[in-house]
Amino acid sequence: MTSGTLRVAVVGTGSWAQRAHIPGWQRDDRAEVVALADTDPAALAGAAARFDIARTTADYRELLDDPDIDVIDVVTGNRPHFDVSWDALSAGKHVLCEKPVHPDFRKTRQAAELARSRGLKTKVGFTFRYAPAIQYARHLIDAGFVGEPYMFNGYEQNSQWIDPATPLRQVDPQADPAVIAVSSIEGYGAPIIDIMHWWLGAPLTAVTGTMRNFVPARMVRDTGEMTRVNIDDGDMWIAEFGPGPTGTAALASIQSSYVTVGNYPGIEARIYGSQGAIIVRLVDEFGCCQTIRTATKSAVEFTEWEIPDPFFPAGGHSGEPWEYLFYSNLVADFISEITGGSTDCQGDFGQAALVQETINAFEAAHRQRAWVSFPLDPR
Repeated sequence: MTSGTLRVAVVGTGSWAQRAHIPGWQRDDRAEVVALADTDPAALAGAAARFDIARTTADYRELLDDPDIDVIDVVTGNRPHFDVSWDALSAGKHVLCEKPVHPDFRKTRQAAELARSRGLKTKVGFTFRYAPAIQYARHLIDAGFVGEPYMFNGYEQNSQWIDPATPLRQVDPQADPAVIAVSSIEGYGAPIIDIMHWWLGAPLTAVTGTMRNFVPARMVRDTGEMTRVNIDDGDMWIAEFGPGPTGTAALASIQSSYVTVGNYPGIEARIYGSQGAIIVRLVDEFGCCQTIRTATKSAVEFTEWEIPDPFFPAGGHSGEPWEYLFYSNLVADFISEITGGSTDCQGDFGQAALVQETINAFEAAHRQRAWVSFPLDPR
């Protein structure tokens, strides 16, 4: 680091980089975004001008040999995630990567092991783990508010692609059109799967479930044409957990879809236990992007709680755009992990491998029309 400031290069300058990543870094005075990389000249120039970043390049590899760059932030399309992350770790850089790091959990685990072997920090864009309401709920769980956790229900549902004419980017041109391809559960279900594992803190033992294609023909962004796209745009899953820290074996359900009526981001996480229950909604409604409601066995009606100030970034509040608010917390947490201000490494590549392995198990359960044991065979 130069003068105590973490120096960051962002690879990929599209909408999500401009709505979440770059503003999140620039909010924290412990970091500076010093370079941008993108193969799209217009996106690159637009982001550089908007955020006043002088150094730009079309080839991210030009940034890897720069000893003054500490972090590579990967916000490209899904397919380059692993390659850019692997190259950056190999060059000795800490890495923040959007999900998925790789669609195969074993490759993600390899990247996690490379980071550990080189003493590098990693983090994945599990945005909603860093929502103040989710962080506060985890604090309450750790304090014993729910007692022994019995059940978790997780939802990520919104209407982002309910209109078939909305250009879809998550299309694999090599996919077999006769076989439904994973889409919603990987692109949208991953964050709620992450929260499920984090809140329950127990070993997953088996899963089952199914995927559905509700909207057969869509506008594909890369071609600009309406095309038959056989993808998962809605799914439901059941998960069995072994005994956790309290000795209880919990049950969980996950549901994701981007063709259901509802506002962004469409997250809801519910946990029910022997002493209490917590429901967190991360839905941008009526000027508020998050709520937390709780109940206890002696007061079973759910009531809304205020989220304490320490769970927000400085000056933050629930009326901010959720992308900016939640990512500000993510970035602040990563900076603390890198600089030594935090000993925890939450949401790293190891956690991403667990989430991806869960997604891979879900897909196998759908294909086999059966329960699938967990963990999967690592071969």
